[in-house]
Amino acid sequence: MRTALTIAGADSGGGAGIQADLKTFFSYGVYGMSVITAITAQNTTGVFAISEVEPSVITAQCQAVFEDFPVHAVKIGMLSSKESVKAVGDALRRIKPPSLVLDPVMVAKSGASLLKRDAVSLMTEELFPLALLVTPNIPEAESLTGLSVTDKESMKEAARRLSDLGPRNVLVKGGHLNGSSECTDLLYDGTEFHFLSAPRFSTRHTHGTGCTLSSAVAAGLALGFSLFEAVKTAKHYITEAIGQAPGLGRGAGPVNHFVSPFDVGGSDRKKG
Repeated sequence: MRTALTIAGADSGGGAGIQADLKTFFSYGVYGMSVITAITAQNTTGVFAISEVEPSVITAQCQAVFEDFPVHAVKIGMLSSKESVKAVGDALRRIKPPSLVLDPVMVAKSGASLLKRDAVSLMTEELFPLALLVTPNIPEAESLTGLSVTDKESMKEAARRLSDLGPRNVLVKGGHLNGSSECTDLLYDGTEFHFLSAPRFSTRHTHGTGCTLSSAVAAGLALGFSLFEAVKTAKHYITEAIGQAPGLGRGAGPVNHFVSPFDVGGSDRKKG
């Protein structure tokens, strides 16, 4: 059985973070493991409390997983503090896992800060060079590059600047761009640009989409997909998950993590 590890925060509402990642791994037929970096009290209306996990416990979780399990892919999400970033970076440099997908989570859907300001530069220095892929959304890409990202050309320039920070590939997610009936993401491998588009839904139920997409890419990589195939399949999966959202909660509700990534439009691969 293929496996994937998520290193992220826990979402008590179940729509994002560790919970979303493990549900996504399950839908791909991948055995999921977790390293929890923070515990959040949140639901569809907001984030009400955050408790960071001690760095020594983060390190111990990493060691416990890697000493006993094969790990075919790793996804990193919420890290919260520079101490957490350092603990994760130190562990991953020792272990050197394959197929590392980094989602530079900075702000929750509700607007709550999930990464302290003094941890942002350390994240780019410590973790970007280790990543096979980083997956910022438009606000994150703007914050990390200083650019205003408003169209495909500025997405390209943001991807170039992010690539200069060390990751082998960059996926700039275009869900925050307005004025189009499609949601278009940009994959950049350091040489070529690939735009991937899907229908845009008029819905408030998009909580955890970034977490879900990045963990879907990691799951695809764990199954042996090429990076492009993993991103393409993840794009199909998140589109279906949004389109079939269960409508839970009074705010920005979760997507449906139990749709199949392998229906028509996704990969021809089968579950491993």
